[in-house]
Amino acid sequence: MGDLAATPREFLSPMNLRDHMAGAPSAPQGGPAHSHFSVSEEPPQRQLLAWRDRVGHVIDVLPSSSDIEKPFRASIDRYDAGGLVFTDCRSDAMLLERSLARISTDRVRDYAFHVFLEGGVDEVAVHASPREVASSTAGILALDLNQPVRMRRSACRVLTFFVPGALVAEVLPDAEAIHGRTIRSNTAPLTRLAVEHVVALGQNIANLSAPAAESAMRTGTQLLVAAFGRQSGLSGNARAAARAAMFGRVRRHIQVNLHRPELSPKSVLNALQLPRPTLYRMFQHEGGLGTYIRHLRLRHAANDLARYPHLMVTDIAYSVGFKSASDFTRAFRRAYGMAPQDFRALSRKAA
Repeated sequence: MGDLAATPREFLSPMNLRDHMAGAPSAPQGGPAHSHFSVSEEPPQRQLLAWRDRVGHVIDVLPSSSDIEKPFRASIDRYDAGGLVFTDCRSDAMLLERSLARISTDRVRDYAFHVFLEGGVDEVAVHASPREVASSTAGILALDLNQPVRMRRSACRVLTFFVPGALVAEVLPDAEAIHGRTIRSNTAPLTRLAVEHVVALGQNIANLSAPAAESAMRTGTQLLVAAFGRQSGLSGNARAAARAAMFGRVRRHIQVNLHRPELSPKSVLNALQLPRPTLYRMFQHEGGLGTYIRHLRLRHAANDLARYPHLMVTDIAYSVGFKSASDFTRAFRRAYGMAPQDFRALSRKAA
């Protein structure tokens, strides 16, 4: 993907994109792979269920019984080019979830960058910690689809890029840190440029050749990743590079020592000899270093529960650093709303 810390003038601007597409035929040969889906032809009581079936390969729609009885409006256009996916979606309000059970049994590991042209997200819960999010026109939301998320979306139009995780990780040393983060569209010149480019792409992608669509999609991805990298301080200058390197050092230490019950914020401070305020600030977006360690232990445990059904729950608990099976069960139930045994059964059913 190249250097996303570059200045905005190095990217294809929205005006250049429009100039490039001016006079293009309405349906050029060799355009990007395209599909369209709408629930409009379904009976009212089938519309929300039809939408759930359509998007269920990535995320679960959680309707109530009363929701199903109501008419539901939704449509989506999907474009594929060069390993990138761009979608233009219009839908009524809904509750969405990508659960730990789903993650443990599927292979979707992309990052999703949502640019809301209308409506937005009213609430996002990541790491089992819900928080209110200001819903604003053209707000941007980043999601790591390798991490759980639950969100309540208002009626909206949203343009979304699905980007392979490896590409994002090439640019952001701690790409996982942007999961659940939002940016208002008018906060900085780079963000405004990104939104303008994405809007222009949404207006014109149907008229592009496949190579031109891939180039424009890649540029949009670059701009969005750069905007989130700059917001989180993970790219853009020497100080940010040093911070990212320090972040990576801490994460590697935690990964290597995750199985040790004595691993704690204090032990990390003692082992790495880092300033306490600096270390705590780095993990503030995770709810603190202790929360990050606990969350990582639970994620590893959930993966093992799904992948190794023959292993005892107690053995899994000890292998990720919990001091007792009862501590592990309480933490797991608090985070994911079910006991480890129930999660394992659900994962086997979903596989």
